Amino acid sequence: MEANLVEKIKIADKKYFRADIPEFGIGDVIKMRIKVQEADKVRMHPFEGTVIRKSGKGLKGTFTVRKVSFGEGVERIFPFHSPVIDSLKVVSKGRPTRAKLYFLRDREGKAARIEKEQLQA
Repeated sequence: MEANLVEKIKIADKKYFRADIPEFGIGDVIKMRIKVQEADKVRMHPFEGTVIRKSGKGLKGTFTVRKVSFGEGVERIFPFHSPVIDSLKVVSKGRPTRAKLYFLRDREGKAARIEKEQLQA
């Protein structure tokens, strides 16, 4: 009986999954367009930063993106299959040394860089 329930949940979740999100990892720099609701209209807001964390699977999976804006660090957490994300593109691949890059919060300038891999175009 329990296996039947799991199958029902998978079927119900299937319509919310997004196929247009590319594979990316921790340390990658991604460029996103986010839908922002302002009064009666929706505008697209660009957000580009480094992925410092990924957690969870399926619809509950999330990732954290960190960028520095006007000298202030900004982090946002997004669900993988969020309808708020209009588009997502991997700008560069990183070669991280850890699973979570929280140490970037304490670093500035060159010390906050992650070693990059070459993208195959």
